[in-house]
Amino acid sequence: MPGMNPTTAGFIYYPHPKEHDIPYKPAPPPNNPVVKGVLLHYLAYVVTHAPLVPSILWHNAGFGALRKLKELSNLEPRYEPAVIPVTGNDEGGSAGYTRRDLKNIRVPPKDSNGRFHTVLDVHDAYKSGTTTPSEIVERLLPLIRRDIGDRSPHSTAFVDSKVEIVRQAAEESSKRWKAGTELGVLDGVPFAVKDDVDVKGYKRYVGSKMDYTEGREVETSWCAKKLEEEGAICVGKLNMHELGMDTTNLNTYWGTPLNPYNERYYCGGSSGGPAYAVASGLVPFAIGSDGGGSIRVPSSFCGLYGLKPSHGRVSIAPVSQSDSTTVVQGPLAANMGDLLLSYHVLAQPDPFHHISRQFVPPGPLSKARNKILGIYRPWFDLADPSVRETCYSVLHHFTTELGYELIDISIPLLHEGQLAHAMTIMSETVVAEPNISNLTAPTRVLLKVAQQTPASDFLLAQRMRNLLMQHLAYLFQTYPGLIIVTPTTPNAGCPINKGELAYGVSDGNTQIRTMEYVWLANFTGIPCIQVPVGYVSSTQGRGKVPVGLSGHGEWGSEEELIQFGFDAEQWMSEGGSDGNGRKKPENWVDILSESDVA
Repeated sequence: MPGMNPTTAGFIYYPHPKEHDIPYKPAPPPNNPVVKGVLLHYLAYVVTHAPLVPSILWHNAGFGALRKLKELSNLEPRYEPAVIPVTGNDEGGSAGYTRRDLKNIRVPPKDSNGRFHTVLDVHDAYKSGTTTPSEIVERLLPLIRRDIGDRSPHSTAFVDSKVEIVRQAAEESSKRWKAGTELGVLDGVPFAVKDDVDVKGYKRYVGSKMDYTEGREVETSWCAKKLEEEGAICVGKLNMHELGMDTTNLNTYWGTPLNPYNERYYCGGSSGGPAYAVASGLVPFAIGSDGGGSIRVPSSFCGLYGLKPSHGRVSIAPVSQSDSTTVVQGPLAANMGDLLLSYHVLAQPDPFHHISRQFVPPGPLSKARNKILGIYRPWFDLADPSVRETCYSVLHHFTTELGYELIDISIPLLHEGQLAHAMTIMSETVVAEPNISNLTAPTRVLLKVAQQTPASDFLLAQRMRNLLMQHLAYLFQTYPGLIIVTPTTPNAGCPINKGELAYGVSDGNTQIRTMEYVWLANFTGIPCIQVPVGYVSSTQGRGKVPVGLSGHGEWGSEEELIQFGFDAEQWMSEGGSDGNGRKKPENWVDILSESDVA
């Protein structure tokens, strides 16, 4: 047993490290009603007009379970999960990282199976004169625009694309390239943002039919603005699940983007539009948001790399974060190098954000690090057999070939912790959106149930947050460099069932199942990375569906998680568990080839 490292002097707001040794107890099976089609609209009407019904649904979901936990009785509530490292590097900063020697940028081998284009590929194409930013944009616009008659299927992933704004940015970048004054590796590279991030000239709907920018002047959110300052071109805003309140990205108002690997499956949500756009090759990376796995779930379902940073590290200002203690913005990317580049830019400290400004800028990767993976097997093994087998295969490779040590750990009260997270994020959302009458039926049902949460139960949930953060601090102090590994989701994708796309569905059981692992990082504020590790047979439709593995690190350990991600990417480049390595979806678009796009 390694000795405890008592110092937490390198952090602000670090939890008191304390082990909470509570035996594992299987969760009772969820028993939420599954309703879809016309019946769902009747349920929404009853829930919003009969006060007793949402109260019954609240208790049926098990939210009252925290009242029975004696372990919470002597704990203070913790409302804010931000933990900030105060020691860092002197080489951080986006300019240093995107303009330094390009040979240092790691990309998959050119001959690796299923290789996606990288940011560096686009950069090299501009540098050689093979194409220009304006030419790339003109190839993309017919595919992503919703305002034309013969819409491409790809356009469902987008909410809007302001043609003149996009063309102007591309023209300015093309001029810089022609003059030899390009800003760096990101100059002229297309990207897009989820529709809860503000971009000047665009409205923000957050997956609904309501304009949340009405009556005010829109300024680009800090994280997107930093990318634009590097010359990257925002080509549009991306589809999402309404208010981010589910894990499928089913959207009856804007349309539902279908999984590029199998159109009978959901992309996952709530950052389903970003996941679709990246997996289909339209952009090499996108900005998503993550309050309950909303970057990592769609990244897993669509075979991508996704990073949920430490809480508060990435600023969305001047937008106010509605779910302020659970949500953080981060990148989804087709390659680890692109994830690293985009993260280093969008995570620049915002001097006007009360948390972001306290972080040091992201820095270079360190060669010296502990390679310790922690696994809580009773939790890990809840995954479906095909997912479990795929994830264990990569862990075997990590321990036998890459020098990682796999140790057994425990994490207390996981079922109750997931309930506490759900109670917290739903309560935060309903406070930010008290008028639910203009929302779709599934969202109205969910938020009406959330309105039943008593203040006393909300406080118990924050005590649970403190307990979990204390235990994680104990683990990270006991095992320096620890990365806790889980499948990203216990299920291999989420099939689309009959009638759901037209009318929507209320299915809390599937949502709870999909979020089995992802909630922990949001509730406790730790960073978490999702990496694709294989593909398994689907239950319907054509094509196998991707499987993902997640690594959870100590607060502020994004660089260590990124190194873990590069190791996973190398494994996939070398063939992965089945020897075939990475796969591109059939609808993948080669934006560097005019003939492929045409």
